[in-house]
Amino acid sequence: MKRIPVIIDCDPGIDDVMALLFAFVRPELDIRLITTEAGNQTQDKTAYNARSFLTYMNQEVEVARGLEQPLFVDLEVAEEVHGENGLGDVIFPEPSFEESNRTAIHALYQTIMTSDEPIVLIATGPLTNIGALLLAHPEVKDNIRSISFMGGAAVGGNMTPTAEFNVYVDPHAADIVFRSGIPIVMSGLDVTHKAFLDEDDLKRIGDIGTELTERLVELMTFYTKAATQTAFHEENYDTNVRLHDLCAVGYVVEPKLFQGDDCYVAIETTSELTRGTTMVDYTQSLPYAKNVHVLHTVDRERFVAMFIDAIQKAEQLIKGGNLHVEKN
Repeated sequence: MKRIPVIIDCDPGIDDVMALLFAFVRPELDIRLITTEAGNQTQDKTAYNARSFLTYMNQEVEVARGLEQPLFVDLEVAEEVHGENGLGDVIFPEPSFEESNRTAIHALYQTIMTSDEPIVLIATGPLTNIGALLLAHPEVKDNIRSISFMGGAAVGGNMTPTAEFNVYVDPHAADIVFRSGIPIVMSGLDVTHKAFLDEDDLKRIGDIGTELTERLVELMTFYTKAATQTAFHEENYDTNVRLHDLCAVGYVVEPKLFQGDDCYVAIETTSELTRGTTMVDYTQSLPYAKNVHVLHTVDRERFVAMFIDAIQKAEQLIKGGNLHVEKN
């Protein structure tokens, strides 16, 4: 099997660890580097959580620490949604390996430029690291196949009425990335709100009856309660668990599960009222070239089945097994 070389840029984060779990069991992915963002929690916590969760999964991949702050605005974290430790107060093992001695920007640059084939970037947090990379080393664009990004929305937001969290946290970095000319697939709230686990799905996971599923149910229960409590309109929320970040990984391995449209997308960086809004020209009324593939639909049943299958396979990794074929 020809494997896809990927770098995962993340801010773990409850849904980030579910995306990491899924990524590490998929044989299609050759995960060459993980870089961490400040977003769902501070950089100290997200970098720790990445190493801690990988230790639990019995995986050791270079984890390079990213920038501590967004490019031009103050950091705002989502402690009310992800908890004080970033993982809903669920504790994973002490990391068994150290952070990389390379910064995220240095590691991204070297990994991309030395790859024998173009890299796919999977981004599940604010785009601070990737934006800074493109500012410092625009030449990396030639060896990036695409960016699969969880963030943004064509309609509505979850941080403000029009802005999704990841773009809101660092709109300037998102603006740099979206203007870069690199092919971008945007898994925004339009599709991620349709990629959910309902109560029956959560019960199916719990009924597997392992330590992993116990931890996952605890994570997802915390996440759902927190999201409902912080909603703009609580009556519009329910007990479903949105698998936001999982969509960015899912599209890379199973793009046929998703539907979307090519659109021109711009990032609002200046307005106090609409900061971080992804202005999606879904009416195609503006005279600008389309720069983003905007997802809006997912086959939820197959997506959920794929995730539950990944959870079951992850048990083998935790026990020290190896799911993957040899790397090419």
